[in-house]
Amino acid sequence: MQFSRRFLLSVVPARIALTALAVPALGGLAVAQEAQTRAERFVGKPNAKVTVNEYFSLTCTHCADFADTTFRQIQKNLIDTGVVKWVYHDYPLDQLALMAAMVARYLPVDRYEPFVNALFATQNNWAFNRSNDPKEEIWKTAALAGMSRQTFDKAISDTGLRDWILKDQQEASEKYKIDSTPSFVINGQKYAGEMSYESFRKLIPA
Repeated sequence: MQFSRRFLLSVVPARIALTALAVPALGGLAVAQEAQTRAERFVGKPNAKVTVNEYFSLTCTHCADFADTTFRQIQKNLIDTGVVKWVYHDYPLDQLALMAAMVARYLPVDRYEPFVNALFATQNNWAFNRSNDPKEEIWKTAALAGMSRQTFDKAISDTGLRDWILKDQQEASEKYKIDSTPSFVINGQKYAGEMSYESFRKLIPA
């Protein structure tokens, strides 16, 4: 059964007031940081024949299974061969997935995909193990990816990035009628659900 979409209006953290010492919103460093966190995350050749847009949640077990099985074959047979450009889109189903997505986007672009895969591989540990502090478990993985604690804390407090992710999610819901994860948009057509490589391959134009 697929995970259904849940709005986050009641769970998103409160806005943090800017202090007098904060970097001005339009300052050079702030603009560069904003551009980096919102840059397109993808794997494959930019000019690949087919673009696949994946909408996923880091707390979705179906997304994790897809990443560990079907996507491996997609990577080998379609992405590495130059047929498909794979674009990642955050579609968090809960507050924890939203926090993890924000941390992922604070990493350099080339570390994004490995970090996402690491979170999927350890999902049971940080997302569903009630004896662990999920924030601290995400931090451990981020530290292994080279992130400082200062950057991590900044990432999870970035209300601008939070709002941007939620806005992008809402727009995808309205434009493509996405309401579950994983979902894929290929040539403007939405396909939903975890599937085998053979089933997915049929969706890619010859």
